[in-house]
Amino acid sequence: MDDPPQNIYNPDFVEKLFSQMSGTYDRMNTITSFGFSVHWRRQCAAALHLQPAMKVVDLMTGMGESWPFVLNKIGREGELVALDFCPEMIHFAEQQKERFPGFSVSILQENALQSSIPDQYADAVISTFGLKTFSPEQLDQLAAEVWRILKPGGTFAMVEVSKPGFWALRYPYLFYLKKVIPKLGKLFLGNPESYRMLGVYTELFENSRQAQKTFERAGFEVQYLRFFAGCATGIYGKKHARFPNALSKL
Repeated sequence: MDDPPQNIYNPDFVEKLFSQMSGTYDRMNTITSFGFSVHWRRQCAAALHLQPAMKVVDLMTGMGESWPFVLNKIGREGELVALDFCPEMIHFAEQQKERFPGFSVSILQENALQSSIPDQYADAVISTFGLKTFSPEQLDQLAAEVWRILKPGGTFAMVEVSKPGFWALRYPYLFYLKKVIPKLGKLFLGNPESYRMLGVYTELFENSRQAQKTFERAGFEVQYLRFFAGCATGIYGKKHARFPNALSKL
């Protein structure tokens, strides 16, 4: 693997990266996942077993790509709070909001690791394709934040593009991410470096096992999710009132 920049987990670096990709990110995400990204978002939302009138938080919402799978379950009686710290992504999320008149959708330009969302606000938290941009220390902060904003008994689900465990699929997939996707990025942006980073993040992230351990350490009951031979993985969890938040003691 080519040496990545030293500051790839710095929020300013991540914000700049996704700002550069914002105009084409949805299209490239579909290409990167061979068209499965929409299906994986749908599966992630389905794991939450959402019901009408629930309050849901979408962390690292991007352009609001997961909203259809949330809003069609919680209905007009529910509330969706969508959060992203990238202003360009927020711009596209505002456009997405116009597709859902009559639904309660609030958009916040804030960091997912420290938001203004009230304590114990949400029945459910969802996040799609944002985990790979966090360092282990930031994953600790994310788990603590999800614990803070979830009600007792609340659930969360997250999914991320991952490095397949099966070797015959792993190497072609990483070659595709690291070599082919940057060329497509150059075609779309004239800047292959931005999209090269998607492969860098994916290779360093590997899969959602570290996130699973982090959220378990925070006190959640957690299940590991695996999709399409490990090309995507994720976690689903529940906050039980009887479990203390272990991270608060660290």
